[in-house]
Amino acid sequence: MHDSLDEIERYIISQVRDIREAKRITQEELSLAIGKNIGFISQIEAPSKKAKYNIVHLNLIATALNCSPKDFWPEKSILEEKYRNIKAANPKGTIN
Repeated sequence: MHDSLDEIERYIISQVRDIREAKRITQEELSLAIGKNIGFISQIEAPSKKAKYNIVHLNLIATALNCSPKDFWPEKSILEEKYRNIKAANPKGTIN
């Protein structure tokens, strides 16, 4: 996975790979199972590539791996330093 990817993107790619490998499914088999070209998964898992999954991909992969899309996500949000200025949203009319 490329260093330019956000930590959450790298986490999800790693989770998909770990689940795929635990189920003994090859990159090629998974690519074809979700209707993509034979190299689709390898492009995303390759350290030198900036490719990443979108939500539709994750849903299709979950179906192919017989798991839930939520299995790819962390229990809590991952907040990188570059996003430290993000604050909790408050309903209109409330004060922090």
